[in-house]
Amino acid sequence: MLSAVRGLKPDLVWKYFARISRIPRGSKNEAAITQFVLETAKKLKLSAQRDRLGNVVVRKPASPGRGKIRPVALQGHLDMVCEKNGDKEHDFFKDPIQLVRRDNILKANGTTLGADNGIAVAANLAIMEDRSLEHGPLELLFTVDEETGMTGAANLEPNFLESRTLLNLDSEEEGTIYVGCAGGKDTTGTWKVSYEKAPEGTVFAQIKVSNLKGGHSGLEIDHGRGNAIKIAGRILLALEAVGARIFSIKGGNKHNAIPRECEATLFLPENKIKLAEETVGNLYSAIRNELSESEQDLAVDFTLDFCKKKNRMALKRTLQKKILQAIAALPHGVIKMSARIAGLVETSTNVAVIDTEKSAMTIVTSQRSSVASELTETVGSVSAILALAGASIRHTDGYPGWEPDMKSPILKTARSAYRSLYGKSIKVKAIHAGLECGIIGERIPGMDMLSFGPTIEGAHSPDERIYIDSVEKFWEFLLEILKRIR
Repeated sequence: MLSAVRGLKPDLVWKYFARISRIPRGSKNEAAITQFVLETAKKLKLSAQRDRLGNVVVRKPASPGRGKIRPVALQGHLDMVCEKNGDKEHDFFKDPIQLVRRDNILKANGTTLGADNGIAVAANLAIMEDRSLEHGPLELLFTVDEETGMTGAANLEPNFLESRTLLNLDSEEEGTIYVGCAGGKDTTGTWKVSYEKAPEGTVFAQIKVSNLKGGHSGLEIDHGRGNAIKIAGRILLALEAVGARIFSIKGGNKHNAIPRECEATLFLPENKIKLAEETVGNLYSAIRNELSESEQDLAVDFTLDFCKKKNRMALKRTLQKKILQAIAALPHGVIKMSARIAGLVETSTNVAVIDTEKSAMTIVTSQRSSVASELTETVGSVSAILALAGASIRHTDGYPGWEPDMKSPILKTARSAYRSLYGKSIKVKAIHAGLECGIIGERIPGMDMLSFGPTIEGAHSPDERIYIDSVEKFWEFLLEILKRIR
């Protein structure tokens, strides 16, 4: 394990990264990594506190002569996403992550690497140990369960931290500072379904939309990619005009992902099969043309089964119409771009999942915005469409956004630090996805925050990799900021 990081700089950061790679730390399974942090703090004679959720803060006194400087919190999350390739034998509850080094890249052998956000954990542990660093009073904050709900950050008590300046170490692009993120909320519509016998003279059929790129519903919502549910709904609405009766629709699987596939089962009048085939073919050609730059592999499969006799049931006609109209009416994609930061999506919505069960049909949508009032408006708009279509509505609790403050004192310090180190300006961005900064800022009012980190690609997948040289630059930048804080 240590051989993969031997000789890498900064040595303390890589030492701790290798150590924590041996500790299971999937979301909601952070007990062992929490204990490791507490034991390390005790060994280093640093005070540590754990709250009822499992968040940990370790306090390190200021270096000599800097005791009167305002305290600063350095924050990352303890948990990681646990994903592996299908042919990989790995138990995330007991097996260590197998580190693999290839030139300037560190990755794992067939699993997620856990650099998200293990690199922040390792950096905080390294700062705890290194007595040679120059800094004011520090609070090293380790939060839990970021990946499956941000529940650690969401339950922070305001008095858990003294600091009102926070450096979040959970971004993935070296040379970039993030100063804002989106808040989000899911809106789900549910219809109680009722069926009737499919009309006589109809043939069982299937429509499947597939081979779309999908992607993260925040980070890639502005890439012009197709939404399989919206495409399938468009085809089904056209087929309804030739007498189609639907039995089920199923598409998407995650609230925060653009759906790549959607499949519907239905019945078509046998005497209108040719018209149905022409309808599907014409729509497929039109949609391929619309998405020619972003979805070259789009597939729409239309199959018939003249022999299928069982389960000849279809949604009642009025219910079918409501559901198809709801799919057509629901917005998907960018709602508004930011006027403050060029190229930033400010508000969006995603039609994420549709599923038919025995007694219910459900559509899950996800709204995001870095402006709280716009998030509320978009949630209300989506809810109104679903309600008008006769669905019952429910919402998740959601999480708050983080509005950019371009006059932030810590931003000014960080910009100066980066220019001093590298002779050029650092990029300043906001991200159309959730960061713990939004929640922490709500829990602890007045917190001045930044987010930055080394370059990580493929997070949340077995392709996850971290660029080794970016870690050294990230570390230098972090230490230079700490030196400059007054």
